[in-house]
Amino acid sequence: MLRSALPLLLTVSITAHAAEGNLEDVLQGFDETPVEGELDNVLGGFDDLPTTKQNITITEIDKPWQLGGALTISTAYNYEHKAPATGQTDYRGLSRLRGKLNLDHDYEFSNHWRSHLGGYAWYDLAYQINGRGNYSTEVIDEYESEVELGEAWLQGKLNRQTDIKLGRQIVVWGKSDNIRITDLINPMDNREPGMVDIEDLRLPLAMARLDYYTGDWGITALAIPEIRFSKQPPIGSDFYPMPGPMPDEAIPAQTEYGLAANGTFSGWDLSLYWASLYDDTPYSVVVAGSPELQHARITMAGSAVNIAIDNWLLKGEFAHLRGLRYSPLPNERFSRSDTLLGVEYAGIRDTSLSLEVANRHLHNFDSALVGGGAQEDEWQTAVRYSGDFVHARLHLLAVLTAFGKRLDEGGFSRYSAAYDLADGLTVTGGVVTFQKGDKFPFGIYGENDRGFIEIKYSF
Repeated sequence: MLRSALPLLLTVSITAHAAEGNLEDVLQGFDETPVEGELDNVLGGFDDLPTTKQNITITEIDKPWQLGGALTISTAYNYEHKAPATGQTDYRGLSRLRGKLNLDHDYEFSNHWRSHLGGYAWYDLAYQINGRGNYSTEVIDEYESEVELGEAWLQGKLNRQTDIKLGRQIVVWGKSDNIRITDLINPMDNREPGMVDIEDLRLPLAMARLDYYTGDWGITALAIPEIRFSKQPPIGSDFYPMPGPMPDEAIPAQTEYGLAANGTFSGWDLSLYWASLYDDTPYSVVVAGSPELQHARITMAGSAVNIAIDNWLLKGEFAHLRGLRYSPLPNERFSRSDTLLGVEYAGIRDTSLSLEVANRHLHNFDSALVGGGAQEDEWQTAVRYSGDFVHARLHLLAVLTAFGKRLDEGGFSRYSAAYDLADGLTVTGGVVTFQKGDKFPFGIYGENDRGFIEIKYSF
């Protein structure tokens, strides 16, 4: 069982909404034309008065662009680490004191075309305070500062049934809020495991997306020329799981592809997926006498379903992957079937409870794969609670994830409370705890428990 968390820290997170309406809402009625007032009715009878002739024009003032963003200050404190051995980094105490600026610009060219440009920059003072020389070069490069282009795309309608979207995007597949089964398109930022939800971890990819709508169905086609893999903790980090440096990584160059069909019906919805892409998890192979990390080209066929029954939501996902490779047997290809079942209950006012269980079954399992961390059957369980109180100004969240059929192979839990101090200003605080276990890489995560506080102002 996951160990219970220490008492919650206060947390501050600030969220603001732009004064203008959300562009998604503005663009939902692409084919609708605004209704203008009847000027003749308003001025009826005025022609009989002896007035000077004037040209009267009514113009609707509406900015075609919107600029928004958020300013965040966050800190984290590691309270579980033991004193390090001589020559090792001391990760006790302050582990983050970060200021972050997010900016988003939206522009509406017409009722049918719009663009989005987003990005962020942050700097972490914790490394100056603790002494930059106490950290590896890789840690400083990954954690001290970053400037990143986020989603940046152009979207429009080709006709009444077809949309096109070009640029850096995030595409979410599947129904689960906690476990990735079919959600394989975008890589993740895993440098600080457990600190935030999946929805805040996805990294955008440059792609071309085409959506076609007919009846109850929407068909999506993806072509992804930008090959990008998940960000992992660097060597020297307290989350780095290996005893030594990793081999060089080869980045492939062939375009990835995806197809999805999404049907929405009365009380339920169904999605079908297919993708040809590179496995996010690399395998090691010897090239010219030296080890090298490579990514296997795999195919995925899957589906996902939601069924609503009163206050209950039943979830299911399935994915079959072919072409997987593992370091102990790099010349052999394997297939795997991943299945998820979940249930969510929303019968309590302003409260949501969910349970999800997933199994990943590796076909034609070979005992030689154990040395590479593979399992014939891998189990993962996630429990989630969220509740809103004090007129929806206080938001409580608890997420617990555990691996193993008996929940004993490692995992983490996150408990947080967020309070809206004012419109656009939120404070969030909480703790993240880790459970040691045989599941890689949780064997070294047990001393990484930390508390965090965040203040966020959105504009």
